[in-house]
Amino acid sequence: MKPSESLKIDAFSIRIADIAAVELDRLHALSLSVGWPHRAEDWQFLRETGQGFVALDEIGRVLGSAMWFAHGAGLATVGMVITSPRLQTLGAAQWLMKRVFDKIPSRDLRLNATRAARRLYLSLDFQPEKTVYQCQGIARVPATGGLTEARGDIRGLDASDIRAATALDSAGFGVRRTALVEKLFAHSAGYGLFDGKKLTAFALCRPFGRGHVVGPVVAESDADAVAVVRPHVADHSGSFLRIDTHMDDGEFAAFLSHAGMPVFDTVLTMSLGKRLADFADGASARPKTYALASQTLG
Repeated sequence: MKPSESLKIDAFSIRIADIAAVELDRLHALSLSVGWPHRAEDWQFLRETGQGFVALDEIGRVLGSAMWFAHGAGLATVGMVITSPRLQTLGAAQWLMKRVFDKIPSRDLRLNATRAARRLYLSLDFQPEKTVYQCQGIARVPATGGLTEARGDIRGLDASDIRAATALDSAGFGVRRTALVEKLFAHSAGYGLFDGKKLTAFALCRPFGRGHVVGPVVAESDADAVAVVRPHVADHSGSFLRIDTHMDDGEFAAFLSHAGMPVFDTVLTMSLGKRLADFADGASARPKTYALASQTLG
């Protein structure tokens, strides 16, 4: 049965609208209402990258949102699922999610759930996968003692490296995300680790929220991941830096803490449908996603 275009909640009604038709300041006000750090510019980046809905009340106030981002032919990540505080226990988020399901019925889905939202996603048959550690703080370059040395040369990335970075990202994430990687390159500074002319690891960094966010980071080892993140830490030393990672131990996790980015919060990666084979054990030599592009994008 097709979801309804409106919903009666408590003493008022809400209706659905395309997120692209809503002013950025109204979306920004929504994320501020729940304490999320997204700037208006971050909302615009997401609107240019994906699609979504908002929930409006009778006088056009934005009371909720939900977005999805298609990757390849069979996967979408879901994010920016927000409902204003007064609607969080009244079914609005579930209504928005069912509207998303109606738009992308044949895709496998992945999202990162806050503690408050986990019960909702479990009720919609999402299955837990792995914890994401939101690491953030004032960046500082740590001493190198005790770290394994990466093998290769570090240099800045440019548009000529997009194809190689897309291939690495695909190997690490499990689905080819060409459009997203191209979009990220246009908004990011990047560093890559090269074995001769071959790109073996990379990390991108772009403005976000209170400062900058590093991600995605793809590498075959902790040492390689540290090697491509360290220049970003140096570039932003003394300012706010964030990175979202599934890595909870090892050299990479230790490096983040020593670089001024301890764990601030956690979310839970959850999936509906086929699970991606991107959570390899540390012993695997294939490229791994050490840091997400963002909690919303995966």
